[in-house]
Amino acid sequence: MARRWFRLLGPGLLAGWMVPAGGPAAALEHAAGPDAKSAWAQVPRILERIVPPQFPDRVFDITAFGAVSGGTKLCTEAFRAAIEACHAAGGGRVIVPPGRFLTGPIHLRSHVELHLSEGAEVVFSDRFEDYLPPVLVRVGGVELYNYSPLIYARDCVNIAITGPGRFDGNARAWWDWSRRETRRGFELAARGVPVEERVFGTPEDAIRPSFVSFVNCTNILLEDFTIGSGPNWTLHPVYCQNVTVRRVKVLTDGPNNDGLDPDSCRDVLIEDCLFDTGDDCVVLKSGYNEDGWRVGRPTENVIMRRCKGRRGHGGLVIGSEMSGGVRNVFLEDCEFDGTDRAVRLKSRIDRGGVVENVFVRNVRGRNLQREVVIMNLDYGADRNQILRPRPPVFRNMVLEDIDAEGAPTAVLLTGHETAPIRDVRFENLRVRARRGVVARHIQKVAFCGVQVFPEQGPVFDLAHAREIQIERAAVPPGLAVFLRLAGRDSKGVRIRSCDLTPVQQPVVREDGAPEDAVRIE
Repeated sequence: MARRWFRLLGPGLLAGWMVPAGGPAAALEHAAGPDAKSAWAQVPRILERIVPPQFPDRVFDITAFGAVSGGTKLCTEAFRAAIEACHAAGGGRVIVPPGRFLTGPIHLRSHVELHLSEGAEVVFSDRFEDYLPPVLVRVGGVELYNYSPLIYARDCVNIAITGPGRFDGNARAWWDWSRRETRRGFELAARGVPVEERVFGTPEDAIRPSFVSFVNCTNILLEDFTIGSGPNWTLHPVYCQNVTVRRVKVLTDGPNNDGLDPDSCRDVLIEDCLFDTGDDCVVLKSGYNEDGWRVGRPTENVIMRRCKGRRGHGGLVIGSEMSGGVRNVFLEDCEFDGTDRAVRLKSRIDRGGVVENVFVRNVRGRNLQREVVIMNLDYGADRNQILRPRPPVFRNMVLEDIDAEGAPTAVLLTGHETAPIRDVRFENLRVRARRGVVARHIQKVAFCGVQVFPEQGPVFDLAHAREIQIERAAVPPGLAVFLRLAGRDSKGVRIRSCDLTPVQQPVVREDGAPEDAVRIE
């Protein structure tokens, strides 16, 4: 008999799952081998909770509130007045008609849908002072007060941005700040300075705002519009629940111009979108170090399907700001062409947090610039010094039916001696790359039915690897070495149902790897 066990996931959020007789410990034992079929069976239940908001049949045209097309007159007040009137009436649709409209920040209110008509373009002011006074945001995983995002909402319910029109962030004036952005926000958070005292919003601090950021909002719809050229991250929901992002095109190439960054959010659907970005396409986050631990809200229950990525550092990325945890992530039927990677999980040894229950299937990668899949705990782009190790945990993942070519490396896994990447299974990978599978500090990782054809080196190059299963792996013609294994602590590597007869040296041991570490069956 199974019983349901509940736990709190932050203020007002309650999650439950079935636990076998014997309690949570028994459930953890069962989860040691990821069960993709059971995991994917939970997706319909998640989708039942993700319901786009509905709006009353009332229309508020911004031109009726003084907005003038042409792109020269600032229409900030007209946007504000139309949104306030819509909210005061009980909700409805604020219409941007065809034309080019210049504005400062747009702040949405509850029960308001901002709709861009066909032929409508909203261009944002490049005067920094237009985005004051500072508002509460999360920047790089740290709560602080900064310039308003170009589109902003806080503590709202039932909000939407829809329509076939376009948003132009006009943000080149902000982009130079990327080279001199202050690190004081991280320092204040590490010292535990109250959020109310972390006030920025000056050119000297040079902290660029996100394009769209909703903070602590529920029931969100982003649909059909095109957006680009923002100061920083493009779409950035923070502490939000019930989020639908559908048929959105993010076309942008500025510094740190991620496409979509769900940050400590719950129940998120991303479908039929195009991300052509200057940084990560879709990246899941949950806070930076001390501030992420303080808030303690994971990003969870995220479904991404039928999306395309062009350029960008990664198709689906998790981290590096993931101190609050990321779990229950489902990626399927996506295509990434010209991105650095298809799937990327990144963190540092001081980040803490747990990334778990990540499931990927039916992904195509073309012209990839780095790795097809990478998971690493030695992310090097963070300029802050590591003061106290607090290793994160990467566990319980299944990646299957991935077809890719043109990458320098097929799979790169880099754990840590105190925190190996564990309980991961790769199935039906078909990858042609210059290098094969390269992994350090991994445990309970399986490769089943993989066809990894490297141009150089072995198919598997493993170090400090324990309890590894390689089964039904294809052997490229003319291969010199199938598996290279290093490390005195490597053990329990099993090679099953692989025809190694054409290989010159099936296994090469280095750096003290024990003779009995590998068993061929």
